[in-house]
Amino acid sequence: MTLLAALLEGGLDDPEAIRIGDTSMSGPELLGAASVVADQIVDRPAEGPVAVLAEPTAHAIVAMVGGLLAGTPVVPVPPDVGSGERAHLLADSGASLWIGERPTDVTLPVRKVDLSRRSGDVAREAPHDGPALVLYTSGTTGAPKGVLLSRTAMAAGLDGLADAWEWTAEDTLAHGLPLFHVHGLVLGVFGALRLGSRLVHVGRPRPDLYASAVRDHGATLLFGVPTIWSRIAADPAAAEVLRSARLLVSGSAPLPVPVFEKLRELTGQAPVERYGMSETMITLSVRADGERRPGWVGVPVAGVETRLVSTDEETDGELLPHDGESIGELQVRGPGLFTGYLGRPEATAETWTKDRWFRTGDAAVIDAGGYHRIVGRRSVDLIKTGGYRVGAGEIETALLEHDGIREAAVVGEPDDDLGQRIVAHVVLAGEPVDPDEIIAFVAERLSAHKRPREVRVVDALPRNAMGKVQKARLSM
Repeated sequence: MTLLAALLEGGLDDPEAIRIGDTSMSGPELLGAASVVADQIVDRPAEGPVAVLAEPTAHAIVAMVGGLLAGTPVVPVPPDVGSGERAHLLADSGASLWIGERPTDVTLPVRKVDLSRRSGDVAREAPHDGPALVLYTSGTTGAPKGVLLSRTAMAAGLDGLADAWEWTAEDTLAHGLPLFHVHGLVLGVFGALRLGSRLVHVGRPRPDLYASAVRDHGATLLFGVPTIWSRIAADPAAAEVLRSARLLVSGSAPLPVPVFEKLRELTGQAPVERYGMSETMITLSVRADGERRPGWVGVPVAGVETRLVSTDEETDGELLPHDGESIGELQVRGPGLFTGYLGRPEATAETWTKDRWFRTGDAAVIDAGGYHRIVGRRSVDLIKTGGYRVGAGEIETALLEHDGIREAAVVGEPDDDLGQRIVAHVVLAGEPVDPDEIIAFVAERLSAHKRPREVRVVDALPRNAMGKVQKARLSM
C-alpha cells in the first residue's frame, strides 16, 4: 500500500509546495531528504519503532516521512510533554532510535536530519503494511495507550475525506495544528502528500497567520480546532481575508454555535464539521456540497458504516432509531480503523463488539437524513439525572447563547436524590453574572430537567493540546 502517492509519483514539484513556518521545499526535495533518513533507520543498531519530536518543523516532517519509507513505526512525541510522560511513551513503544533533535533526558541512539542531503536510492515505501504510526491517546483514563495505524487505514481515511471535501491537487491546505495527532499529522501532512495539494503549516495557530496563508499563499482549505476558530471569529480583519478560501474545516472538539454563526457572518461561509478518533481516523463529515448545521458532524465518509446502540440496562445492545432524539453509543466500522493498542490485547478486545463494530465510547444521535450529532463521551457527557438521560453538549450550547458567557463545560456529579446533578462550569465574557440567572436562562430554552443545578465560575477550562476540554479535571 502506497500512502504518500502524490509525493512518490513526482508531484508537488513547485519549490514552495511544502512550507513549514519559514522553510519551504518541493516534493522531490522532501523525498530526497527523507530517503536519507530511511537509509539511517534501516541501518539502525536495533529493531523497534523510531521516535520523532513532533514539532511543526521541516525536520520533523522529513523524519516522519523517512520512517514511512523505511516501513518502521514512527512515534510522534509531543514537544510539550514532561520527562515522565516522554519516558512512558518511549518505554511503552519500545522505540530504538531517536530521529532529529534529542531532549537531554533521552538516552536512545540518535540520527540527525539534514535537509540538504539526498539519497542515491530510488525512494519508495516499504512493501509490507505493518503499523506505520504509534499515536498516543491523551491518557484520561490511565496511562496513554499507543494506537497502531497502518498505511492502508490512513489511505482509506484520507480518500474518504478527499471525496467528502472535494479535496484535490488544485487545493492549498493550511493549518497550525500539532503534528502528534491524526488531525494535524495524518490529515494535515500526509493528506497533502497523498493527494498532491500544496501544504502551508503556519507554525503557530494565530488568526493573522491563517489570514497570511490565504492572502500570501493562496490557501483554499483550512483546518482548525474550535479554539483557533474562536480566535479568528474574534478578529474580523483576519476572518475577512478567509472569504476567498474554499472550505473551513473544524474538528477535534465541538464547535460552539456562536462561533459557527460568527464565522458564517465574517467569512461568508459556514464551517464544515467532522468527527473522528485516533482509533478510527475521520468517520463522519459534512460534505463540501452538504448542508452545514451548527453542532452536526454530517454523514459517514466513503467506506464507513455507523449504528446507534442503546446502553440502558433494560435495552442494552438494541439498535436505536434515527429520529434525531434517541441518544445511544455510536459504533462504527470501515477500512480506516486502527490495528489495535500496542501491547494491550485486552484493551483492544474491549473496544470491539462480537460482530466487529468499534465502540467509540461517544454518545450520539442520528436523524432521519443520516446526519450525526455527537453528544459527548458516554463516561462524562451523558448525564443520568432524575430518571432522564441528558447530553452535556446540548446544555453547553444553550449556555453559550448567553452574552455573558464565553466558555462552558457541563458535567454530572453524584447526587443522593437525582443520581447525578448537572453542574455547569463557565468562563464569563466580562461582567459578573448571577448563577441563578444562568440557570433560569437555560431552563427557558431547554426542558426544566436539563437546567444546571449548580453553576461554577472559573477563570479557564482545562484543555489538551487539541483544544478538548478535560472534564475529568473539573471536579478535581
